Amino acid sequence: MPELPEVEVSRLGITPHIASETVTDVRIYNPNLRWPVPEEVKALIGQRISQVTRRAKYLLLESSVGSAILHLGMSGNLRIVPIDEPLKKHDHIEICFNNGKALRLNDPRRFGACLWQRPGAQHAVFAKLGPEPLTDAFTAKHLFDVSRGKRVAIKQFIMDNHVVVGVGNIYANESLFKAGIHPECEAGKVSLARYQRLTPIIKDTLAAAILQGGTTLKDFAQSDGKPGYFAQELLVYGRKGLPCVTCFTELSEIRLGQRSTVFCRRCQRK
Repeated sequence: MPELPEVEVSRLGITPHIASETVTDVRIYNPNLRWPVPEEVKALIGQRISQVTRRAKYLLLESSVGSAILHLGMSGNLRIVPIDEPLKKHDHIEICFNNGKALRLNDPRRFGACLWQRPGAQHAVFAKLGPEPLTDAFTAKHLFDVSRGKRVAIKQFIMDNHVVVGVGNIYANESLFKAGIHPECEAGKVSLARYQRLTPIIKDTLAAAILQGGTTLKDFAQSDGKPGYFAQELLVYGRKGLPCVTCFTELSEIRLGQRSTVFCRRCQRK
């Protein structure tokens, strides 16, 4: 599943091609995605895209009449192509521009989304989201305060979008390893000092992944079709049974929230 860095890389990739360009057509080839694609999205036709922004793992193509909201789901990707390039299987949405280019949402599993947000309104998908992890609103004190009394495992806690958005499975594994925190540790028992260590690590891990182009996953490619490169630097994720890069103990794997969780029993403490 594309995580926050992959979505941000997609935003950076498509922005130079569509920002300040005028939409000439919106083509909905398959409206049956995670939610039905609303016809209001076609209000973009004739409008200039003022900017492309991101909230959590949603991308917003903003205009004066509203914003198209795109989500990549589990297997989706965005591509910038010439308008006359033949469609590929699973191309569900196409937004055409006056510069001869088109933005296509391709999603084999159809868990992605294309929604519409009116000016001055907030779509329901943005309600109750936590702070962005790469902003000043995401602090150790925030994590500490929200975690008090919580018995949920720390890994599931930092992956909760109500707590902080965009810390997906890969980056939760990596961040907890770097911070030396056992993934099963109860969030409410983590001290402020440990949150003060964990918070900048989460920020640095996500920022590094964005800088290097996102993590290479079998279903992910950047808008130019090239994969990300951060997977080359993963320390624990996907390395079950291999030696810890710090102490050489064999890395263990458990399931938390039905997600693979790899960690070092010696370096990560409850």
